[in-house]
Amino acid sequence: MTCTVIARDERSVANPRLDIDRWARLAEATADHEGGVGELTLTFLDRCEMAELNAEHMGREEATDVLSFPMDDVATPGVPTLLGDIVICPAAAADQFITHAGTFEDEVALLVVHGVLHILGHDHAEAEQTAAMRGRELALLELYHWGGLAPGGFRQAQD
Repeated sequence: MTCTVIARDERSVANPRLDIDRWARLAEATADHEGGVGELTLTFLDRCEMAELNAEHMGREEATDVLSFPMDDVATPGVPTLLGDIVICPAAAADQFITHAGTFEDEVALLVVHGVLHILGHDHAEAEQTAAMRGRELALLELYHWGGLAPGGFRQAQD
């Protein structure tokens, strides 16, 4: 059994441009590799919609880059497991990629993998959790995004 990803671009202005299928494949490969079985959604939103979600769910008034909403903890026989929803704001990714991942594509890839790992139960509230999650992110990006070692200039930590 595997993970199914339903991806959609709900931005009013498709700028920056995205290859939605590419990011859905990365999310699916990541979830499958990590043992995720079920369905998850991957949605790209404008800055305003992301700010509303961030305020509603995290109590922060600004747009953030990625939010993850895990769902079902236990599978019900005969009913598809809903793993959760990942929401990404490409405008936020465009604002931060130079001082973070290095390229826009690497930034989006990092956000997709980061979101999937959150859906599957990873967290970064404590230093030990952060180290473990970053290790998984890097390994998955090297395997499914770059097909080799991370490029020079790639960073997971934000300033």
